[in-house]
Amino acid sequence: MKSSLTPSCTPSARLCLYVLFALFALAGVAWTQVQLVQISSDPYTNTNTFHATEVEPDTFAFGNTIVATFQVGRGPAGGASDTGWATSTDGGRTWTHGFLPGITKADNPANPYDLANDPGVGYDAKHGVWLIITMPWDYATQAGSHGGEDGKPPRPPVPIPAAIISRSSDGINWEDPISIGPNVKDSDKPWVVCDNTPTSPFYGHCYAEWDVPTSSGRIQMSTSTDGGLTWGPVLSTGDQADGVGPQPLVQPNGTVIAPTLTFIQDQMLAYQSTDGGNSWSSTVLISPVTQHHAGGNFRTSAMPSAEMDRQGRVYNVWQDCRFRTNCTSNDLVMSTSIDGINWTTVRRIPLDPVTSTVDHFIPGLAVDRKTSGQTAHLALTYYYFPQADCTADTCQLYCAFSESRDGGNTWSRPITLAGPMTLSWMPIKSGRPMVADYISTSWVNGKAFAALIVAQPKNGSTLNVATYTTARGMSAPKDGPWYSSDGDKPVFNPTSDYYPTGQGDDDDAEDISDMFTVLPDLDFRTLGDFGVQADEPEGLEAN
Repeated sequence: MKSSLTPSCTPSARLCLYVLFALFALAGVAWTQVQLVQISSDPYTNTNTFHATEVEPDTFAFGNTIVATFQVGRGPAGGASDTGWATSTDGGRTWTHGFLPGITKADNPANPYDLANDPGVGYDAKHGVWLIITMPWDYATQAGSHGGEDGKPPRPPVPIPAAIISRSSDGINWEDPISIGPNVKDSDKPWVVCDNTPTSPFYGHCYAEWDVPTSSGRIQMSTSTDGGLTWGPVLSTGDQADGVGPQPLVQPNGTVIAPTLTFIQDQMLAYQSTDGGNSWSSTVLISPVTQHHAGGNFRTSAMPSAEMDRQGRVYNVWQDCRFRTNCTSNDLVMSTSIDGINWTTVRRIPLDPVTSTVDHFIPGLAVDRKTSGQTAHLALTYYYFPQADCTADTCQLYCAFSESRDGGNTWSRPITLAGPMTLSWMPIKSGRPMVADYISTSWVNGKAFAALIVAQPKNGSTLNVATYTTARGMSAPKDGPWYSSDGDKPVFNPTSDYYPTGQGDDDDAEDISDMFTVLPDLDFRTLGDFGVQADEPEGLEAN
């Protein structure tokens, strides 16, 4: 299923409606009126997931083409009705969208799986193929007590591979998926990246990653050398490390570096391969992690958002409260490395002063691969609450953008892209309102494009959460102002107040069982109202 979207659509064309957000004049956030274009929407009606919802987007750009992928019809215990995609082949001017074939029963009853989860996208330049990695779900396999959707009787489990790969030569026409790894009870946070440097000794190698929650988050890797058609043995790191959300990146010399959050979310680690994925190193410590639990029990985590510049320097961003007294809110922080072993001291990204009430989370970092070093061009999309100590009744969610043109030394004043959004407009995961565990930003032809999830008021009792991007890309004013965090120091002995659901917040069998024992009669297309109100954040002062 696919359809095309162009900026010339009429207001009656729901899937390509431009949304103009008349934004509040928030102190410290630039006045702006940003034009967003909706690039997909949830068409499904199965009753075991929330509709109409889309969450958790990833993007990748190569040449003039940008491909975004995301969950469509989010389930209350995880997973989704299907995996969606949206593709632009003209640098973000127009978009075509659809849903991956051959995966879920919501898309076609003959398909093998109940739900799909956690998609990521990459491109293999050597073989000219786009790859979307997805985690398939089968209730009988993962919960052991349910036969499928809509209250059907129990049935035997079906084999569930650790991950599946969908391939496309143009980012629009997608093949049925290929299995990766052994059959498992569950897996989490798959990712895929390819070596696209022609001079690399491993040009055309693609690396798939996932973790296994039932094995305490054991990190697993597999390599393909034929455009994702076949995959090699499943390997662990040298120290059998656990993690959640590893993001492997490939340097120009072929070395793969992967930052990851530990499964219990208390450290940021990194590991690497220097032999084309034949083996993986033990992990090294990037930094301890301290994080604030978001107000309203809103779902966030310190999973990394990592990208690389032209020279191979890795930039790793996550949420952290070490610069805030009593861990009252999260900043977004960054550490970088040229070799994956030695990492710079963690710096705060100065989106607001450390005395502000703003809570920042869910970063989506992009680095322009045509730039590097002190002139590296970074784009950062993220979500925030203006008032960190909000509740389910008072939280207001916004999405914003900032950029750096000097390798992350200084950053532009944030520009708000969307909001305010109330928690009652969002799907629920294990009791926590959510839009994503991760979002994504990509550079194409000098412009930054983000795939962001925007929640709007419900249509009656039906949710209205979809995937958007900016109509013309994102850019900060060239004349600034620009802000630095020089002089900001962590507080003494910072302590997290974060409490993840299920250690690593995995979408695992325990959560699935809860879905049917705690909420057996809930119509997952509807939600109760919370209502919201929030104060404005404090401003920034340019250095």
